[in-house]
Amino acid sequence: MRGAAGSVEGVSEGLFDTGSFDDRLLDDGLFGNDAEERAEQRLADNAPLAVRMRPRNLDEVIGQDHLLGPGAPLRRLVEGAAPASVLLHGPPGTGKTTLAGLVSQATGRRFVALSALSAGVKEVRGVIEEARRRLGHSGEATVLFIDEVHRFSKTQQDALLSAVEDRTVLLVAATTENPSFSVVSPLLSRSLVLGLQPLDDEAVRDLVRRAASEQRGLAGAYRLAEEAEEHLVALANGDARRALTALEAAAEAAETNGAGTIDLSTVETTVDKAAVRYDRDGDQHYDVISAFIKSIRGSDVDAALHYLARMVEAGEDPRFIARRLVVHASEDVGMADPTALQSAVAASQAVQFIGMPEGRLPLAQATVHLATAPKSNAIITAVDAALADVRAGKAGTVPAHLRDGHYAGATRQGNAVGYRYPHDRSEGVLAQQYPPDRLVGTDYYEPSGRGGERTLAERLPKLRGIVRGEPDGRD
Repeated sequence: MRGAAGSVEGVSEGLFDTGSFDDRLLDDGLFGNDAEERAEQRLADNAPLAVRMRPRNLDEVIGQDHLLGPGAPLRRLVEGAAPASVLLHGPPGTGKTTLAGLVSQATGRRFVALSALSAGVKEVRGVIEEARRRLGHSGEATVLFIDEVHRFSKTQQDALLSAVEDRTVLLVAATTENPSFSVVSPLLSRSLVLGLQPLDDEAVRDLVRRAASEQRGLAGAYRLAEEAEEHLVALANGDARRALTALEAAAEAAETNGAGTIDLSTVETTVDKAAVRYDRDGDQHYDVISAFIKSIRGSDVDAALHYLARMVEAGEDPRFIARRLVVHASEDVGMADPTALQSAVAASQAVQFIGMPEGRLPLAQATVHLATAPKSNAIITAVDAALADVRAGKAGTVPAHLRDGHYAGATRQGNAVGYRYPHDRSEGVLAQQYPPDRLVGTDYYEPSGRGGERTLAERLPKLRGIVRGEPDGRD
């Protein structure tokens, strides 16, 4: 069905080269060229269609004309001029990984890839040390590609700085996030920041046609109906990988059915299969969980159950789903329905206790509970506002009457002197200063007035009035 695939170039988990041999064995000549070529061919033949169709040179890159035009920064970099570290940001499927590989080829450097989802400081430092060794021993330079760099912590990003600055490695980092908010400033200042745009319909259409006809793709084994092609283009929404994944699933279905044509119905019936078959460490993983949470937040219980089913069917770790439900219960429901958190925590514990597939039931129950619950983001708004003040230096000393008085000499220092015990009053609340001086009168928590917060919205002003000794309060 697939046809003969071309050779795969570079490094990184089979995306650009063999990845099957230890570099040292190859360097020592323990395996000949024939063995290496056979290994590359085996990997190429088994690679997904989206990988087989990766551009092998700049002429095969579609879209991104603003970065690849004559004299444009990325073209100059890929062509080997003015090497500089690069941060590529843009939506999934726009060619970030591909361009990283082309930079490596053009500069003739060793290519090493890390994913921020699985690598830590130890792995980063290991790559840097090996790059430094090779540079000093043979003059071989290294291109370090880091995918999802925004998921690196500040410490992990800081570990790259010296190696980037002295060009021990040429860093090519990719992110779907705005690097201004997700990458540390020192790393930003040492890198060329380039934004990739989603592919337009014509670019995706061209790619789909090439994948259907070229030898490394489907090799013309199937006729692609016009309606099916249009559906693939619409499905892609600017994401080349999404279009090729759907095309491959449709081709597999056509092969199973003994059909020589990929028609609209074939594509439509395999779209769900293609969507479910997402990489749990890749973009689809985050797309589906994002849609799941946003559907719950939007109170669309049916959509939420759909995305839950997609994750369960794809073999997603149920503990990951449960953790997201626990977070969502506080972030988007909160005190509007305090039992939502109990439901989410119970689902998490139940999944660990009974496992899958039965664990889908408590997950579904918690999903329905959260999706149908009244919504409030007052909890996250309140705690983040308090954190912002603390980070801005709005703290001050703890009032003396609230300090610990359970040690010798505390009273002489004024600690705990004058503290008033609320339970001495029948109402259980009285006038007393609790925050530091500069935060007196600051309100963080504002109930939404929905669900259980409707009662809190009425009660809270009265509590604040009493505690702050305001004229309309009671003491």
